[in-house]
Amino acid sequence: MSLPFDGAISTFYKETAPEEIRRAIAEAGKNDILSDTYPYPAVMKSDSYDETMTDLQMELVKLQSDVKASGKRVVVVFEGRDAAGKGGTIKRMRENLNPRVARTVALSKPSDREAGEWYFQRYAQHLPTTGELVLFDRSWYNRAVVEKVFDFCTDDQRARFFQQLPEFEDMLVSEGIHLVKLWLNVGRAEQLRRFLAREKDPLKQWKLSWIDVEGLSRWDAYTDAIQETFARSHTDVAPWTVVRSDDKRRARIAAIRAVLNGIDYAGKIANVASAPDSKICGGPDIWDA
Repeated sequence: MSLPFDGAISTFYKETAPEEIRRAIAEAGKNDILSDTYPYPAVMKSDSYDETMTDLQMELVKLQSDVKASGKRVVVVFEGRDAAGKGGTIKRMRENLNPRVARTVALSKPSDREAGEWYFQRYAQHLPTTGELVLFDRSWYNRAVVEKVFDFCTDDQRARFFQQLPEFEDMLVSEGIHLVKLWLNVGRAEQLRRFLAREKDPLKQWKLSWIDVEGLSRWDAYTDAIQETFARSHTDVAPWTVVRSDDKRRARIAAIRAVLNGIDYAGKIANVASAPDSKICGGPDIWDA
C-alpha cells in the first residue's frame, strides 16, 4: 500500500523526531497516555465514556431546541494543532443535531477575491442568524498561528489582525452572539502517533495535508505563535477555554461541557451540563507546550 507524501510522516518518525518522542511512541500501549504531564495515565474507559456522552447528547438536543425557540445565536470556535481532535469533537457535538440549526464552517484557502477583502469579511458572512448554532472548524485565528508559521501573511497583516481582533470579538458579543473559543491542546508525541495512524489507514489518509507534514518540523514555531495568540486574545469578553486532548474521550466530554455549562437553556440538568474536568480544561495557564 502506498503511503501519502511518500511516507514522509514515517520517515520523520524514524529519522528526525526527537529521541524521547520516538521512545514514548514505541514503548506505549494502545491506551497509554504519552504525555508525562497529563493527569491521567490511560484513556477513559469506553463504558464510562459512552454513558456520559449519552447524557450529554440529550443536553445538546435541549440546547438546540432552546436556540431555535429563543432565537439565540451561538458561535463555537475550535482551534488547536493538527490532529488535536477538532474534527472528532465537532462530529460528536452535532451528530444528533439538526443541520438546519447547527452547522459547521470549515473554510478552505481563500480565493483571490477573498484574499483582497478585509480579513474578517469571509468569516463574518458565516456568523449565525437568529436560532442558529455555528461551529467553526478553524476560524479567523488562522492568521494568528498557521499563517504566521508558514509565512502565508506578512508581519504587518498579522499585526493589523491582532489590533482589530479585540474589537471584532467585542462586537460579536455586544451584538448578542454567545461566543465560545475552544483550544484543543495535544502533546507532540500523541500528535505524531495520530499522524502515523492516519498515514497507514486508507480511510483516514485524506485527513493528511502537506501542511501536516511540514508542520512536524515546526513544532517550536507553532508553540511561539500559540503563546503570543493567547497573550493577545484571551480577554474578559472573549476568553479561551483550553482542553488538553491527549485523551480524545475526555477531551470531547470536556469540550461539550464547556459549551453547555456556559449557556442557559430550557430543561438544563446542571449535574450533567456541569463544569468540565478542571484537570484537563481551563484557561491558557493549563496549556502545555
